[in-house]
Amino acid sequence: MAVGSVEAKTVSREGAAVVHLFAALADIAGRRELLMEIDAPVTVMDVYLRLCHRFPGLGAYRDRLLFAVNGEYMTPGEPLAPGDELCLIPPVSGG
Repeated sequence: MAVGSVEAKTVSREGAAVVHLFAALADIAGRRELLMEIDAPVTVMDVYLRLCHRFPGLGAYRDRLLFAVNGEYMTPGEPLAPGDELCLIPPVSGG
């Protein structure tokens, strides 16, 4: 898998996808946004699994997440390209 995480200060967004984390996911990762360097074809699931490797607590949400790419809901098998924005959306409760 040719996906690596990088810090926003060291890489331009040109060769990376921006990943937005919400609610408990942001708490687990300790941040709301990261850049993931993409240097080969990858899917939304590839990026999610890489994040799970870095932040193991994210794995508990695997079957309950929604994914959005560039503002559109997507399936985990959809391709992700440099410059895309990926949102990981956990279940929401409340009334």
